[in-house]
Amino acid sequence: MKARIPKHREFIIDFPKEVPEAKANEGWSKLMAIVEDYKKAHNGQSVYAPTFIEDCEPAVKKLQEEYGFTYTIQEIQ
Repeated sequence: MKARIPKHREFIIDFPKEVPEAKANEGWSKLMAIVEDYKKAHNGQSVYAPTFIEDCEPAVKKLQEEYGFTYTIQEIQ
């Protein structure tokens, strides 16, 4: 069986070593909640949806201020 993943963009998130592990884990949990909320709000669409980045970036930026991680947006082929 073959699965073809469409060309898409992803958030690449990095928590610096200075961020305590407990705080990083809490941040990851909140980031995953953004993904789950997106699925619920968009009839089950996933991170492969064309507007995922634009729809979620404001929430990711807000968490970035609180948890101190960095992120980039990478196009995956």
